Amino acid sequence: MSIRHWPREDRPRERLLRQGARALGDAELLAVLIGHGVTGKDAVALGRDLLASTGGLSALLGGIDPPRMPGLGPAKRARLAAAMELARRALGEELERGEPLRDPASSATFLKARLRHLPHEVFACLYLDNRHRVLAFEELFRGTIDGASVHAREVVRACMRHNAAAVIFAHNHPSGVAEPSRADRDLTLHLRDALRMIDVRVLDHIVVGSGQPVSLASRGLL
Repeated sequence: MSIRHWPREDRPRERLLRQGARALGDAELLAVLIGHGVTGKDAVALGRDLLASTGGLSALLGGIDPPRMPGLGPAKRARLAAAMELARRALGEELERGEPLRDPASSATFLKARLRHLPHEVFACLYLDNRHRVLAFEELFRGTIDGASVHAREVVRACMRHNAAAVIFAHNHPSGVAEPSRADRDLTLHLRDALRMIDVRVLDHIVVGSGQPVSLASRGLL
């Protein structure tokens, strides 16, 4: 039965307007974005299918684009893609308001949102001032599905360009396993030593996979 045939007080959009977005479940919120269903399936059911096909809300928002599936035409996919990008940008704003980063968790959520969905490995950097406030975020190197070549000379040049006093490195593992490799640890120490020559501190290197990001600093590897 179509949502428009539901009692008005039970419809997701009306409930959202009356009770607030927090009163709705994930599938109901997606239904508001989707707008309407298809023959034999209402928008809430489509929302449930969408969550099931992606592995949940976190996986959906971390994806680069909404999945292609029956019932999601170009207009619906465009609305979902816009919402996903707004969520990523909102996370970025938290780091750009001038508040110092105080622990790995302050940056891990943002870095996961930016890197987790990518099908290839990316090595990125958060540039910080001497109070550990974010100056910029930049993807420095891109690779294939299993690696990216990182050059210390380019990292040094980028730090000088941004006038950074400290940095947090990050890269993703497209395999989904966030466990740092020996190569990741060796690279971090190599870059740390190179940046010492220009008085830039390496605060952390965060590895992003499908689960919780891993901080090399928290592991005592810096």
